[in-house]
Amino acid sequence: MSKIATDFGIMDALKKLGIEEVNKGTSTGSQCFGSGETIASYSPVDGTLIGKVNSTTKADYEKLMSTATQAFNTWRTTPAPQRGEIVRQFGDKLRELKEPLGKLVSYEMGKSYQEGLGEVQEMIDICDFAVGLSRQLHGLTMHSERPGHRMYEQYHPLGVVGIISAFNFPVAVWAWNTALAWVCGDVCVWKPSEKTPLCGIACQNIAAEVFKANNLPEGISCLINGDYKVGELMTNDKRVPLISATGSIRMGKIVAQAVAARLGKSLLELGGNNAIIVTPDADIKMTVIGAVFGAVGTAGQRCTSTRRLIIHESIYDTVKDAVVNAYEQLRIGNPLDENNHVGPLIDTDAVKMYQGALRKVVEEGGKIIVEGGVLEGNGYESDCYVKPAIAEAKNEYEIVQHETFAPILYLLKYSGDVQNAIALQNGVVQGLSSAIMTNNLREAEQFLSCAGSDCGIANVNIGTSGAEIGGAFGGEKETGGGRESGSDAWKIYMRRQTNTINYTTELPLAQGIKFDF
Repeated sequence: MSKIATDFGIMDALKKLGIEEVNKGTSTGSQCFGSGETIASYSPVDGTLIGKVNSTTKADYEKLMSTATQAFNTWRTTPAPQRGEIVRQFGDKLRELKEPLGKLVSYEMGKSYQEGLGEVQEMIDICDFAVGLSRQLHGLTMHSERPGHRMYEQYHPLGVVGIISAFNFPVAVWAWNTALAWVCGDVCVWKPSEKTPLCGIACQNIAAEVFKANNLPEGISCLINGDYKVGELMTNDKRVPLISATGSIRMGKIVAQAVAARLGKSLLELGGNNAIIVTPDADIKMTVIGAVFGAVGTAGQRCTSTRRLIIHESIYDTVKDAVVNAYEQLRIGNPLDENNHVGPLIDTDAVKMYQGALRKVVEEGGKIIVEGGVLEGNGYESDCYVKPAIAEAKNEYEIVQHETFAPILYLLKYSGDVQNAIALQNGVVQGLSSAIMTNNLREAEQFLSCAGSDCGIANVNIGTSGAEIGGAFGGEKETGGGRESGSDAWKIYMRRQTNTINYTTELPLAQGIKFDF
């Protein structure tokens, strides 16, 4: 291990998470491992090889699916409150292991340690939510038009839920899906990103320990590792009625087509091109905090990251100067060091994408006002550290229309009333998160109205980045339309059934139809 790993206790964290010797790939507990090609996990923090896992083969997958489908037969008949008790125990284990798991998230993915801890806290929060939900999986009753009849709706478990997650939230997004799916009576098969496989192993170890302690089948929680070809095993599998996939729009379209071809269900959380509107009535200090964290948090690698800042012309220079001044104070470096604000990008491919975007915005006529670039030398232990950049641009630029998963913020100017700003905000194909900074009640209400933001998330006087598990998370348009986490998002993990009971000695037909013998 490297000096950074040693100084910040990474080896101890791995030990606590049960992955001292990392050779695990496919797992339905701690006995079934993959037998395919090796996947190496390198830390973007310092370029160190953390460990290796084996990818899942077709034979491995078939064995795992057999285990999962058998486990479903047991799990679905377990009363929902008892399923909630298992999730409660899982949440308690996460509390015990919050520090080591947060460190692994930070070291393997590259986000700050505080963000790593925050991600584990999201897992704990969704477990708490799911525990309460386990006693509230309620349906509806309604009056029948036929005398002596009763009608109601109820919800049943779907079966095997397939989860495909991205590298930027290597544990939380899995937990959002899994905690709800578990209390709904489903079993889960998870393919984490091949860029962060050790986080998947760690979570699986924690879950396996809880299920084993309760004498429950290990197949309730299953793990597969590999690239998109492994994901295709699930997306094309009729035994998996629901695929929940988080990633790029390109990936989501492929998944949606494959699942739709077999008439399965998809829950898609795809790209974001999120904007903050700044009106003349905005609080500038609040705006700077929201915009800067939104743009540079997780090195711009959040689906909710702020990509565009839409500023009224009357305060454009004031806001621009304030944001530029804040960027000058950013500390970039080892994300495990809590003195730093920004860590590395996930890998050198992400760096190339970042560099290409900066070239493209200039080619299209934009102006760089905070220079970007790759950082080298003392304190930058890998080739993945870059400077957060700011460019003045126009909404119609091709590069502005696309999501670049990197810390690049585009400043856009609007004139006239807030409806002009809303039109710019909505003028992209993505529809995930949005925000407005204003102390004007009328502007805020226009932004939140049916003629306002077309995103799944619309905030007033907070930024675009970050979400609480109590509300359903997701977006519209090419963001996919899915909803995860809170509110009534649990319904996607269940099948709805309408029941009619006749408690008379007659059999009247609906709509008064006569069919006498």
